[in-house]
Amino acid sequence: MIGCHIGRMFQVTVAGGSYQEGLTAIVQGHPPGMLLSEQEIYGDLLLRKPGADELSSPRKEPDLPIIYSGLNVADTVEGAGNKNHTNGTPLAILIPNLDRHFIHIKQYQDTNRTPRPGHASYASFVKYGPDDDAIGAGIFSGRYTSTIVAAGCIAKKVLSKHGIRIFSYIKELASVRCPDVTHKKALEFTEQYKKMRRDLDPFYQEIYEKGRINMDMRFLEKTKILAQIEQEIEAIRGKAPKIKPSEIKNKYNVHHILNCPDYETACAMVEACNRIAVTGDSAGGVIEVVVTGVPTGLGEPVFNKLDGELGRMLGIGAVKAVEVGAGVAVKDMTGSVSNDQMHSVNGKVVFESNNAGGITGGLSTGEPIITRLTVKPTPTIDKPQQTIDKYTLENKELAAITRRDATIVGRIWPVAENYTAITILDNLMMFLGCRKLRES
Repeated sequence: MIGCHIGRMFQVTVAGGSYQEGLTAIVQGHPPGMLLSEQEIYGDLLLRKPGADELSSPRKEPDLPIIYSGLNVADTVEGAGNKNHTNGTPLAILIPNLDRHFIHIKQYQDTNRTPRPGHASYASFVKYGPDDDAIGAGIFSGRYTSTIVAAGCIAKKVLSKHGIRIFSYIKELASVRCPDVTHKKALEFTEQYKKMRRDLDPFYQEIYEKGRINMDMRFLEKTKILAQIEQEIEAIRGKAPKIKPSEIKNKYNVHHILNCPDYETACAMVEACNRIAVTGDSAGGVIEVVVTGVPTGLGEPVFNKLDGELGRMLGIGAVKAVEVGAGVAVKDMTGSVSNDQMHSVNGKVVFESNNAGGITGGLSTGEPIITRLTVKPTPTIDKPQQTIDKYTLENKELAAITRRDATIVGRIWPVAENYTAITILDNLMMFLGCRKLRES
């Protein structure tokens, strides 16, 4: 299987499947000397993992990562202080599947002859044959996006040192749209939402804050603890603090489920989604990603334009469209409206609008980069659907009996955020290299 690799200067390779032993992200191109921990990677992974709220799949994967290679296991010279620093070699991040039980595998075995409409299961069977990893859709499952989040966490850490910030939020869900908000407000809300999720996540508190797994432990010591956690998932989940939504609103000023920077809209989104879910159906929506602090000139011409590279986020499962800036709305504009006119203020170029989404000619303009991802409804639904027996081609009817999300919009925004970070860092490294050569 090819197609599981991205990047030129900052490279990411992913592997694994929904019901295999786990998933892996291998990262290359990051600088040496970065202090890195599994706790900070998990701080991003917990935003994507299933089972966190009423709208997501009841699968209870904790998504606890293990950094297997790429860090110094001790100070390279006594007193050097570079233990747990990246050393420039590839980082391998493992994400074991812990909530993988035979009862769930059996559910897939019982229905795998009849491909689920909207999933890759029919096409992948034709492509790979009877040995296709059809248990939980394998690498075509949304679980593989955990590898993108893990790798993107590394990218965001590098970008932050260059003054580049990336954040994402839910713009629309179940046809309920968030009103326009300033980037400042959206960033503040998103940061508070992330803090709320860390503070209330029982695995973050029990495993990392209390030091049950720490960076002084060897790999085998960590896997021993993970084997114990596999038997304690329900018990640890039961330690989640019971805080009312109103208390979360008062303390964090965020919604308790959705990362939407308008509280009333978030409430309306949940209500609309639940009305759909109670019928056995699912809902889709829109994610917006914002990048600030990008220097002018990122991107390459023709086949590697920056907006084209960001368009590769169509590779995220369930994403069916990627817009940059005004996106499809430009079809209803005139040139005089669409064009982002500019003027100079104290020697600095200021744009009067940002319909281009911070990119023209495939190069960044210095304005915030804005992308929006359209996410389809979860294809696994609890309604009868027409399908076929993939071995005999007989017509069949299928209704989902496996675990499912009422919507996956609430879990895709961290994937979009971190995928964007991977793309921006890859281009930043080329940009800085080109500039250095030009100046030499």
